[in-house]
Amino acid sequence: MREDYQNNIKLTRYIPVTNWNDHHDWPPIGGLRNLIFNKNKNGFSKVVKKVGKRVLIDEAAFFEWVANQNNGAK
Repeated sequence: MREDYQNNIKLTRYIPVTNWNDHHDWPPIGGLRNLIFNKNKNGFSKVVKKVGKRVLIDEAAFFEWVANQNNGAK
């Protein structure tokens, strides 16, 4: 049972906002902070995780969010 549980876990990396550009060139930290500030308007709340005072970005959720940005545009 434990092995089945481990096979179904979706692995992701949680990156602190201040370290985002150590892993990715885009968006710059200022742009990322703007997305976080407006997270309830732009759907970015699915990407942001808070642990105490630390703000982390769910890397897999970020790229899923990016991929879905133009789905509504025609």
